[in-house]
Amino acid sequence: MRRSQISRVSRIAATIGALTVTAFALAPSRAAEEAVVIPFPRSDLPASDGVQTVVLAGGCFWGVQGVFQHTTGVVSAVSGYAGGNLTTAKYDLVSTGTTGHAESVQVKYDPKVISYGKILQIFFSVVHDPTQLNRQGPDTGTQYRSAIFTTSDAQKQVAEAYIAELDAANVFPKPIVTKIGRLEGFYPAEAYHQDYLTLHPNQPYIAFYDLPKVENLKKIFAENYRQRPMLVRSVSN
Repeated sequence: MRRSQISRVSRIAATIGALTVTAFALAPSRAAEEAVVIPFPRSDLPASDGVQTVVLAGGCFWGVQGVFQHTTGVVSAVSGYAGGNLTTAKYDLVSTGTTGHAESVQVKYDPKVISYGKILQIFFSVVHDPTQLNRQGPDTGTQYRSAIFTTSDAQKQVAEAYIAELDAANVFPKPIVTKIGRLEGFYPAEAYHQDYLTLHPNQPYIAFYDLPKVENLKKIFAENYRQRPMLVRSVSN
């Protein structure tokens, strides 16, 4: 078992005690955090020609990637690192929480099929809890922070306005702590992190924390759900 898997499995064991792998697989809906139904943003970017890109961070990238790989209109979702520099974009270093990186997912999407606003709505609703500071589920540290790394001023403005709307409406019990900043660089994660949710559905962490997110996508955003995920290996082949 890889070091990354050992660390996350050990954190799960500390959280859930005597539950077995079988229990996880049989009861994946018992997620640590439930989805929140939220309104669509009042402002959005217009549909345009060409694929657009935004990088999103919301805890472990396995689940973030898994959700967007099942989202219609997303043409690529790649796990990686953003917020730091190239020399420290390695899992063992990022896991120390000292590199400035966040586990992130580069989402490329067709704006004629799915809008930037819808991407954000899914991100805040089913992907993670945006009110948690430097943690998601059992994972703690700045590498698990909530963040939006934008690729244009327009993306930044829409995201900032949306957060203000959600806070003003008291959609969440606590203020949103998501950081918004310009994307300076995105570095794909190691190959064994890619498509992890699809390849390891019975892994305890995936079954307990991440598969329920995909189920919530299917339930809450049925019109945006695709059964067959857009895997990294299928895009690169």
